[in-house]
Amino acid sequence: MASFSYIAIDSRGKEQKGAMEATNEDKVNVSLRAAGYIPISIIPQNLLTRDINISIGNPVKPRDLSAFCRQFGSVLSAGVSITVALHMLEEQTEKKVFKKAIAEVRNDVERGETLADGMRRQGKIFPPILINMVEAGETSGSLEGSLERIAIHFEKDAKLKSMMKKAMIYPIVVACVAVVVIIIMLSYVIPKFLTMFSQMNVEMPLPTRMVIAMSDFMQHKWYVVVLVIAAIIAAFRGFAAMPNGKIILANMSLRIPLFGKLIKKNACARLARTLSTLLRSGISLIDAIEITARTMDNVVIKQVLMNAREEVARGIPLSLPLKESGIFPAMIYQMVNIGEETGNLEDMLDCVADYFEEEVEMATESLTAVIEPLIIVVLAVIVGFLVISIMLPMVTMYKGVDNL
Repeated sequence: MASFSYIAIDSRGKEQKGAMEATNEDKVNVSLRAAGYIPISIIPQNLLTRDINISIGNPVKPRDLSAFCRQFGSVLSAGVSITVALHMLEEQTEKKVFKKAIAEVRNDVERGETLADGMRRQGKIFPPILINMVEAGETSGSLEGSLERIAIHFEKDAKLKSMMKKAMIYPIVVACVAVVVIIIMLSYVIPKFLTMFSQMNVEMPLPTRMVIAMSDFMQHKWYVVVLVIAAIIAAFRGFAAMPNGKIILANMSLRIPLFGKLIKKNACARLARTLSTLLRSGISLIDAIEITARTMDNVVIKQVLMNAREEVARGIPLSLPLKESGIFPAMIYQMVNIGEETGNLEDMLDCVADYFEEEVEMATESLTAVIEPLIIVVLAVIVGFLVISIMLPMVTMYKGVDNL
């Protein structure tokens, strides 16, 4: 799927700008008109047209959405109207972006629009799964129940993301500290010893000459390192922005030693939990698969689900395309198959989600336990090499003194 930037006019005559993923421009046009927008322009995104976003992700996190849904459902259960409930939530929300979005939704509802349509206009804040579950709740008259279920979903999703961040951030932080230590040693500590050695005309062994070359390079040509790193980052971002690049990187992420299995288990947990939550809210299986696909971070898994949606629309059981993809563990498609045969698909998906959430938690702890000593050993080897390279000339110098 490609990314498209669009400019459209909403039902109030206001200009709206945004971005959407679709297979082509016609799909974007159809989606915008279905949402009540009149498209003005639709442009494929690339490195030149892509909006620059300096913020780190969506400012409204899953825990914020969970609290919002839980409080919203509780207030509605007490007999408060939707507009009053939204006003109450708006007043107690601290994040300005979220507060503004809630206010816009409240204004839309006061003008006679549905809650789901109001949220859909604030699509950058409210994710598709929330919008569709609210729409299903409004249609069935069980909005409070839908909000409670989606609140639980966001809580579990936040827990999963927290565990994944813990597993990913720790080695990155330690590696960055190691790089800083090495740079400081090469740039400031080692040159002082080398000056002393050169004054004493001490013969330099090979390890010391290697360290001298690295130290000299860091002192006088450090900008080359900066330029190379910047070029690598720019090339990576450019490659990651390409459709084929996204697919290649997504496939690689599922095969990374140590991390690949964790990423796959996390995706399985989120897939099962999201699909179960949507089905319990009365959303059809075909629509639930599409919404679930849009919540997936990995484009390969997203494409597998979109293909599965087409297969299910033709009457093929969901378990079959999941099995044929070769990506998912046997437990997923076997449990889905049992759920399809017994008519308890939601319950089976909940069991799968519970299992993989526990697996992610255990895998995170195991990964941290493995990586911590591994990084320490690597750091010890590097620092040890630098120290030995300094000690070798000193040993040579002391031997020369003893021979006098």
